Amino acid sequence: MNHCEKLLKQANELRITTLEMISHAKSGHPGGSLSCMDILTALYFGGILKHDPKNPNDENRDYFILSKGHASAALYAVLAERGYFPKKDLLTFREINSHLQGHPTPHTPGVEVAAGSLGQGLSFSVGIALAMRQDKKPNHIFTLLGDGELQEGQVWEAAMAAGHFGLGNLTVIVDRNGLQIDGKTDDVMRVAPVGEKFAAFGFEVKEIDGHNLTEILAALNEAKLSKAKPVAIIAHTVKGKGAPCAENNFAYHGVALNPQELKEAEAHLRATC
Repeated sequence: MNHCEKLLKQANELRITTLEMISHAKSGHPGGSLSCMDILTALYFGGILKHDPKNPNDENRDYFILSKGHASAALYAVLAERGYFPKKDLLTFREINSHLQGHPTPHTPGVEVAAGSLGQGLSFSVGIALAMRQDKKPNHIFTLLGDGELQEGQVWEAAMAAGHFGLGNLTVIVDRNGLQIDGKTDDVMRVAPVGEKFAAFGFEVKEIDGHNLTEILAALNEAKLSKAKPVAIIAHTVKGKGAPCAENNFAYHGVALNPQELKEAEAHLRATC
């Protein structure tokens, strides 16, 4: 089994964990959590993100900002697997007084910023990138956005600033699964052409298959080496990836799988691990 095959196995195991968390809570967002899991796995297990689970606030860390905060279950599954907090905490997902709320907050080790209102993560990331550059620090900032989130005007104000200041220490990843809570993103409010828009704001743009670990790792490694301008990686993904009932089905944007659907999804994912 090569490196990318191991990462895919890891991603599918984390998909199972994510689905079990959401089903146990009877609440959550499986569609967008499953679509971004290969990206999160590449960042945290593929040697891309410089981080230390034993010291989450290490000044030398790279920053990961989950702007599409409704995909919190996916991030929590990854953070627990990396040792930021005990795995047993995952079954407290969305419970009152749990540190694992439906949308992430900095109360959770490894989470940098509260993310609930969409459109704010890139602005936060631009601020960190500017601060790191001013302090002459090498930290890299990665931000994951949803494509429905691109309908927020604040995203483009932040993109304009990132391009204007030439933030080569900033990488934006767009989870381009084409769906949002009300249907197809381009029917609700057209966001295409996404790559051309980021390019117009001064980004270097890469378009990849967001489920191909070879392509994901190559794009992330190249982005981290970029110095002259920010990078936007448009990752084409499948909403609900790995759960047959939820794939390309916007009805599962924010609805937990029922017991039978969960059983079928787990069987499908284990067969591909």
